[in-house]
Amino acid sequence: MSDLLQPMPANLLILGGTTEAYDLADRLAEHDGWHVINSLAGRTANPRLPAGETRIGGFGGIEGLARYLGECAIRAVIDVTHPFAARMGWNAAEACRLAGVPLLRLERPAWQPEPGDVWVPVETWADAAEALSQIGARRVLLAVGRQELAHFSGVENIWFLIRLVTPPEPKPNFPAAEWLYSRGPFALDDERALLDTWAIDTIVCKNSGGEATSAKLIAARERGIRVVMLQRPARPAEVTRAATVDEALSWIDDLNAG
Repeated sequence: MSDLLQPMPANLLILGGTTEAYDLADRLAEHDGWHVINSLAGRTANPRLPAGETRIGGFGGIEGLARYLGECAIRAVIDVTHPFAARMGWNAAEACRLAGVPLLRLERPAWQPEPGDVWVPVETWADAAEALSQIGARRVLLAVGRQELAHFSGVENIWFLIRLVTPPEPKPNFPAAEWLYSRGPFALDDERALLDTWAIDTIVCKNSGGEATSAKLIAARERGIRVVMLQRPARPAEVTRAATVDEALSWIDDLNAG
């Protein structure tokens, strides 16, 4: 068949920013049947660009996303945003329903407590800050992201080791804190050394899942260190889900076959 008769690739929108989203885009770059458009929220300066076309910034809510899906003839959407990017998940579900576009949610499995873990599950950051006082935490590794720091800046009688990828602007005023800037994945031996060096007795983090930042949980388990763990927010139950990139690719293949 000549090039003139080859069917045009269908447009596939990846709502990305996560490791799985980059992996999926790389795998789809070798797939002749799809033209990949990656959507990044734009919260990270100079982000690594995934394979395929990339757009940066919001869509303008549900109606804006639905309009974009129609104007760009999007054949399918895969939501691979962070497990805690719940608003985007709800917007994507409703926009795809309005536009009649198939939607898949690709989400890494949540961490599950294992024997020896001392987890304190919480539903909100306010609950997490209150839990620190209730359990008598004194030296806390805060691994929560820049946008959540304000919930903890007013907590008294606790020293914080605040680990971030980049400095926040503006920097919240903590009465007692040390700032540490680094990007995962974090090796287990490094996490052990960090907890020991700074005499950490409590960790605060999100249940993000995945391997890139899970070493701190193993190191905490070994030392009996408490982990105040923010649980994942709810997402639309009716959306089809995949736990791995391979499962997502199978879903895409099924669309082609349909």
